[in-house]
Amino acid sequence: MNHPNTAIGSVRTLLRNTAAALALATAGLCAAPPALALTIANVDVPGQQSVAGRDLVLNGAGLRQRFVFHVYVAALYRPKPSRDAEEILNSQEPQMLRLTLLRDINSKALTDALNDGLKANCTEAELKDMAATIDHFEAFMKTGGEGASGDRVEMIFNQGTVSVSFKGKALGEVKDPRFATALLKVWLGAHPAQESLKAALLGQESKSN
Repeated sequence: MNHPNTAIGSVRTLLRNTAAALALATAGLCAAPPALALTIANVDVPGQQSVAGRDLVLNGAGLRQRFVFHVYVAALYRPKPSRDAEEILNSQEPQMLRLTLLRDINSKALTDALNDGLKANCTEAELKDMAATIDHFEAFMKTGGEGASGDRVEMIFNQGTVSVSFKGKALGEVKDPRFATALLKVWLGAHPAQESLKAALLGQESKSN
């Protein structure tokens, strides 16, 4: 025969275990579902990335086209999804924009395209104030060399600093909040590189294909 104290102890243990299991189940129900991965132009776009010790989720992704050519697949990652371009442009939290090339392109051509985007979304006065920063950015971007289909450009935005890597190699960084916002405007500004790509990065038109 079991001692009464032993039986009571067993009941208490069972109750504690049941409560713990219910708490875990409730937490699982309340947790946000993981972002879904996408496939765009045969490029696999992960649903999550880790940046600066933070887990980021896919905000949106889309295809950059120029005339009839597919240029790259862009994917934006944030701590939490947002469809508000202004919130993203002014965020101080870690964010990452990843470009997966779909054709051969050298770093100079890519830099020239980014410069065109800066000019389209900044006033002459803003560009003049950021001239030294832009020169620094151009200098390290041009060290990237040739890029081929499948190569990736990754731009990490964190507290006003932009860090860039190309083909897995760190190219450099810019510590200028004005420039960080201006660079994101190339895709999310009033005059983006491509309106449909802006919508896709904001999670409005992303879809697998």
